[in-house]
Amino acid sequence: MTATGTARPGRGWLLRLVLTFSFAQGAVSMARPAVSYRALALGADERAIGVITAVYALLPLLAAVPLGRRTDHGRCAPLLVVGVALISGGCALSGLAGSLPVMAAWSGVMGLGHLCFVIGAQSIVARRSAPEDRDRNFGHFTIGASLGQLIGPVAAGLVISERDGRMAPTSAAALLVSGAVAALSYASLWRLEQRTRAVTPGAADRTAGPPVPVRGILRTRGVPAGIFMSLAVLSATDILTAYLPVIGEDRAIAPTTIGLLLSLRAAATIACRLVMTPMIRWLGRTALMAGSCALAGLLCGGLVLPVPVAGLAAMLAALGFCLGVGQPLSMTTVVQAAPDRARSTALALRLTGNRLGQVAAPAGAGLLAGLAGTAAPFVLLGALLLASAGLAARTGQAPGGPAVPSRGVRSGRRPRCAARRDSPG
Repeated sequence: MTATGTARPGRGWLLRLVLTFSFAQGAVSMARPAVSYRALALGADERAIGVITAVYALLPLLAAVPLGRRTDHGRCAPLLVVGVALISGGCALSGLAGSLPVMAAWSGVMGLGHLCFVIGAQSIVARRSAPEDRDRNFGHFTIGASLGQLIGPVAAGLVISERDGRMAPTSAAALLVSGAVAALSYASLWRLEQRTRAVTPGAADRTAGPPVPVRGILRTRGVPAGIFMSLAVLSATDILTAYLPVIGEDRAIAPTTIGLLLSLRAAATIACRLVMTPMIRWLGRTALMAGSCALAGLLCGGLVLPVPVAGLAAMLAALGFCLGVGQPLSMTTVVQAAPDRARSTALALRLTGNRLGQVAAPAGAGLLAGLAGTAAPFVLLGALLLASAGLAARTGQAPGGPAVPSRGVRSGRRPRCAARRDSPG
């Protein structure tokens, strides 16, 4: 893969990528609670919900690094095309499934499609963004995910009804609709990847050579902290989506209200990402990462309290704002720390950590829920987020990052990257 010149590209590609991500993530966010409700209608208990949620991440766990290796030396856009097809098919076929094992299998296909899409999309952002723009561009990119997470649960709640034993057919209808929503991603899936240009002097030296060993990438300062923070934040979002309906059933909260609560969390995440750059300038990257994870951990633990719906809404709004920090800053941390010719692989390792969390955390949550009740998964999330905060505070800023721990002063390290606007993801 060759590098591009130094001219700053326009940002129309980023807007189209955000729109594409909104449809794809909206479909997944609509499907995930619908899968939980349909599984409950088919007789699943808390442990079965945890297993089905974990299967969603199982295929991606095995495929992430090979896909990242391929993307380091090839195009990114085909992964988006394949990813949308798998998401759409997995959502729709989950709705047609008549048993829990078949539903779990199609949930895994949906998860593989989401992985393909995200690896391709994140690599495009890494390649097309100047180093000093990565925090902003990754923040705006993840707004697409938050928009999908805002609309998807509301749509699922509006379609699904538990009255008169209708949960099975209405949850199936929600999954079919989510498959159609995913297919709408193709409307904005064009010209997202730059055409190859002439090689910038010195760029070939940074991208040529054998693949960087995975162990070497993982030993790079900043990469483990970014991976673990992303794992903790995504696990929190995932278990919230899967287990808030279970809490709603226990507390007699209607599915429509649960959908609104999940969307409120997503709306708060969007608000966070819109003000990401000022917060970095004010607090510094390390303090922002550590503080947001610590507060999110405390809020997750607080969700087990028997508060009224209004109190639950306030806690979820604050939690959504805190969780909005982790994903974009973990992407930038990993990209800035990784070797130039292994950035897609580093992002894939980050996604591998995400999927490992999505396998282990829901399975552990399901086991804990079966033993100690539905409050246990949220205590587990709180512990994960607090551990992430401690790791972020201890590790600090990875070498080459665009910000230092001081209040918003940009780092001048690694100026050689500034001349390269389209480095390998």
